[in-house]
Amino acid sequence: MRKDTGVDGDAQRLSQLVWMFFLKIIDDQDQELELTKDGYVSPIPSDLQWRSWAADPEGITGDALLDFVNLTLFHRLKALPTAAGPRAKVVRDVFEDTYNYMKSGQLMRQMINKINEVDFNNLTERQHFGDIYEQLLNDLQNAGNAGEYYTPRAVTAFMVQQMDPKPGEFLFDPACGTGGFLTCAMRHMREHHVKRPEHEALMQASLRAVEKKPLPHMLCVTNMLLNGVEEPGFVRHDNTLARPLTSWTKDERVDIILTNPPFGGKEEDGIEGNFPTFRTRETADLFLALIIRLLKSGGRAAVVLPDGSLFGEGIKTRLKEHLMEECNLHTIVRLPNSVFKPYASIGTNLLFFEKGQPTQDIWYWEHRVPEGQKAYSMTKPIRLDHLADCAAWWGGAARKGREEGPQAWKVSAEEVQARGYNLDIKNPHTVADDHGDPDTLLADLNAAEAQTATLRDRLKAILTEALAR
Repeated sequence: MRKDTGVDGDAQRLSQLVWMFFLKIIDDQDQELELTKDGYVSPIPSDLQWRSWAADPEGITGDALLDFVNLTLFHRLKALPTAAGPRAKVVRDVFEDTYNYMKSGQLMRQMINKINEVDFNNLTERQHFGDIYEQLLNDLQNAGNAGEYYTPRAVTAFMVQQMDPKPGEFLFDPACGTGGFLTCAMRHMREHHVKRPEHEALMQASLRAVEKKPLPHMLCVTNMLLNGVEEPGFVRHDNTLARPLTSWTKDERVDIILTNPPFGGKEEDGIEGNFPTFRTRETADLFLALIIRLLKSGGRAAVVLPDGSLFGEGIKTRLKEHLMEECNLHTIVRLPNSVFKPYASIGTNLLFFEKGQPTQDIWYWEHRVPEGQKAYSMTKPIRLDHLADCAAWWGGAARKGREEGPQAWKVSAEEVQARGYNLDIKNPHTVADDHGDPDTLLADLNAAEAQTATLRDRLKAILTEALAR
């Protein structure tokens, strides 16, 4: 693709790759379903199926291939009748905002032939490709602001592990990005709770997700297909915040919310009107208000939020008061600044809460970078085993037996209220570094500055004398 003059930058290269992956994966899945399900018909017309125009390595190429892709394939897939079923709607939604950037039909044929080497019905090959695909998602920082779509796997896995979702519990990610929480949740349930085919069907029927931007939406849908989901129509291409908060009904409430909402961004004009009690365009605040609304009584959530959401004032204060009145904010895991590098270098926190009872006490856990390592990085990222000490301290589903220690402390709701709902509470067990007596330090500084001035004057005199000769 780097040889093609039409593709500019990693974001376009990734988008180009993924629509091809998508069509190959869904066609391989279609061929399997045609054998295993009586009367199954692919949602894609036969002449547009990957097997018809792409599978033959000696098939159409050059200008003929470009004309077919630009004038026929994309045109008809964008107009697929959704009445053909949920899979047809998935295809149409994926291609709605997708484009072909390549200008060389010969280079496109070479790409297609390379993709044809992968059999997505072969479990081993699919798993290998899944690893490659995850690495692509991991490397998204090269695609402009695409880093906002990616949460480190260790963080998503830890949040899912502590939430322990089960088949039949409605699980929602209102800003799903490339689907990291969904895939982690499915992996967790398949490992611990899915014992029979009906459990698998129940699990898939209980997933819900929304993504606003076209590229991560396409990545997420493809991710779902790779993870064995037949109908990923539950991944909607939409803006969750575009609906008035009060329009979400009881029927739409869910058991679990797992999400890393975009923070630091601003929503478009008018969105704040959908949140009359919390009028702001800060995305993290709006999503938190929405999450509280969407949880059932007894529902639970795990949310990634920046430090600013903990200590912020104004609307943020009102929002935190609302959170603690409506929900039991039982745990905050404080992460070091480097966890989300290179996408962001700000402090982040994992908030765990349950709706239905007001907050009594909040437990804090301070996660630390492993000994011998200054910070997390691309080459040394956070791993799930780094969070094992927090999981051990957690105290099971009932969170019993927690104790304060070097990394854990407890704060009452009354203390938080007295602090003006500032949740940015530092670890009281951390001993501040002793930098010495301020007066002594100031005297040392003055002496050092005087010595520097003397040396500078001597050097100036030497240089002046040398120039005069």
